[in-house]
Parts: sequence; structure tokens; C-alpha cells
Amino acid sequence: MKGYRLSFHRQKLCERISAVAAYLEASWPAAWGAPSRRDRRGGVYRPYLPDELVSGPLVLSPEVAQEAARAEGLVRRLTAHSAGHGVDGLARFLLRSEAIASSRIEGLQTSPQQVALAELAAHESGGVSKGFTATAALVANNVSTLRQAVTELVAVDAVSIEDIVALHAMLLPEEKHHGLREVQTWVGGGHWQPLDAEFVPPPPEYVRPLMDDFVSYVNRAEHAPLIQAAMAHAQFETIHPFTDGNGRVGRAMVHTILTRRGLTPHAILPISLVLLTRSDAYINGLTAYRYAGDAGSQEARQGIDAWLRVFLAATVTAVEQAERFADELEELREEWRERHRRFRESQGLRPVPRADSAVVRLLDLLPAAPLVTARTVQGLLSVTHPAARQALEELSAAGILHPKQVERNTRGYLAREVFDLLTLTERRLASTRWDTRESPPARLVPARPQR
Repeated sequence: MKGYRLSFHRQKLCERISAVAAYLEASWPAAWGAPSRRDRRGGVYRPYLPDELVSGPLVLSPEVAQEAARAEGLVRRLTAHSAGHGVDGLARFLLRSEAIASSRIEGLQTSPQQVALAELAAHESGGVSKGFTATAALVANNVSTLRQAVTELVAVDAVSIEDIVALHAMLLPEEKHHGLREVQTWVGGGHWQPLDAEFVPPPPEYVRPLMDDFVSYVNRAEHAPLIQAAMAHAQFETIHPFTDGNGRVGRAMVHTILTRRGLTPHAILPISLVLLTRSDAYINGLTAYRYAGDAGSQEARQGIDAWLRVFLAATVTAVEQAERFADELEELREEWRERHRRFRESQGLRPVPRADSAVVRLLDLLPAAPLVTARTVQGLLSVTHPAARQALEELSAAGILHPKQVERNTRGYLAREVFDLLTLTERRLASTRWDTRESPPARLVPARPQR
């Protein structure tokens, strides 16, 4: 959003025709205090009023319906991947990208390793982490907030407007205007008036009725999970219910819906990052979704189909990239087991320890928790401090973990190769061809791992 005004005098608005999406006409008064003649001018602008989701018919073309079924099958296959919790770990660290890409700290760089260290330091010390950059600490806090916010929204019996307002407040605590907007906003154009805007969402008096319809749709299950997530996201971005932060909340709602519907257990799909990378296709898809006319018209069906194709294509790409990460993670785990076996043999120990031993259990846990301390291992494995320390020292001696001081009296252990895979995956997700050898990252990402 380029800008908004806290208040203005709205003249005549066209009456809404029931069940028909429409571009309204409204008059914007001249702003005599604006800095330039262009900014001072008044005139007619056209806010868009969408159809409601619950009452509007949804008829998919056979091709889109088939693509939706295929995409859902791919997602379900991913959730059953043998990498298991390691794939869930990917989502946790990719939240870092979401926190940076869609918040006011955009443009600041910090690696997944630095963020994990800052999170761990804050946790271990019971407060704010020390010894890390302010950026790392800030991003770590944003990651934790986003994870907590989505988790809480998934857990409620029925999503309400108040829940979404609370989500917005958690994700954007620095925002001056919390709650549903009571002013006209717009996307693109100037800061003083919406006459040149790329898109003008509904006038504020329509926001709450549209959001009532939105939460009603989110709490239903009439459509397949991916279709529901796509339609809800497009509608949310069209309503633009907040003065700022709509993109961030709207992307969080995608994770929320898919997890509430049971398609993804822990929000493991980086769909939002794919949409951020393919921003032109994303904007074109949302524009197509905003048709004018009867909900059952050919124009309406074509517009919705165009948006759904964009969203489903992003889903397929997200699955492919997550699967690639999972495969690479499995290869790394096999390499670790062989490295561990060779180390134990060199020490005259039994090559393969007991399956229920702390060291074996920790080795299986590392893909999802690639940064631990003796204290965290104690809690994760329910073992004594000496047993946790012994397992960490053994994996460190085998070259699987690397010690690093977290706080003055706390030593952390990093599985650097997992962080390297996370960084490479994030870089690929920022490439418009999903391969940094063919096209460089289109947004700020961590530097390529150096060894």
C-alpha cells in the first residue's frame, strides 16, 4: 500500500447490486495541503467491491479441477516423506524468510544460523539474547511471533474476526492502527490520493460485512483445502481489511487454512515465498480474480480460474522445492551415519550403538533441531545432563556437530550442514527459475555457504 488518509469526506457512492461484483464510483476531494499540483488534485476514483465467498457460486474448469487434485496429491506425498520431522524443520527456518520479506525489517540480511543462535541464546538466558546482531535478534523475535500466531489461530474452534485482528496485532506490533480499517486505502499510485492507484479496495463501511463472510468461509469445508486457501487469500487481499500488513496476514492465513484442514500438519509448504518470487504472476492472478459482473458469468469463471492456476502452480513448485530439500536431507543423514560409524570404529567402539541410546536418538533429531545445547537435549530426549553432554561430544568428535559459544556459560552445538541446506533452499526459492545457476535470487537472501 502506498498510502492512506485518516479521514476524508466521501461523496456519493454507487449502490451495490446484490450478488454482483462491481467497481464503484467515489469522489476524492482536493487536498490543498499536498506538496504538488498532482497530489492536490481531486476527482473520481473506483474502489472495488467483491462478491461474498459463501454465497457466490464456484465452478472450476476441468483443467483447474484436475490440477488442484494433482497438487493436493503431491502435498500429501510430501507430508509422508521419509525425512519426517526434518521437512517440518524446513518450514520453521523458512519462516525467517517470511518474517523478513513481509515486514518492516525488509532489506536486512542475517543467516538462518545467526537467527537460530539468537533464538537459542534468548531461550537459554530466559531473556534477550546477547552477543548477536540486533538484526538477528529482531528476526528471531519475528519468527517466534509468526509461529506462535499461526499456531494459535490453527487451534481455535472457529476463526473469528477478532482472531484475525489479534493475528495482525501480533505480526505487526509496531503498526499504529490495529483493528479493521475505518478509512479508504489503496495500492500503488501516490500517498495523497487514490486517483492513480493500481487497486482500490472496498470502502471502509463494507469491510466488516465482507470479513464476516470471510471468516464464515474459512470455517467451512465446501471446497478442497488448496482451493479454499487460494480463494480465501485472494479475497483477503481484495478486502484489504487493515491499513497496513495485509500481505503478511494474508500469507499467514494460507498456512492457517491448510493446517486447519489437515493437509499440512505443520505449515511445511513455502507457498508464500514462491508467490513472492513470482510477484508479477501473483499480481496478475489477483487482478484476474477481481472481475466485475455476475458471479456465475464467463468472465468471473475465467478470472477465478486464472488466479487458481497461479496459486496451484506456486503450490506445486513449493512441494518440488521442499521435496528436493527432504531428499538432500536424507542423503546427509546417511552420510552422518557412515561418518559416525567410522568414528566409533576408530575409537575401538561398537560401530553401531543401541537404537535407544541418546546419541542415536539425537542423530535422528538433528535435521529438525540443528542447534542444541546439553540443556535442550536433556529436555528433548528426557535424559540426564551427563548423557546429553556425552552424546553431543561424541557427535562433535565425529565431525557432525560443531561447538559454538552461545552465552558466557552455555555452549551450543550446530549441525552446519543442515544450515547450509536451508540456505541453499532459501536461495533457490528466491530464484525465478528455482536455480541460482540460471537466475540469481530476486530478493535479499543469505550468502552462499562458504567452506
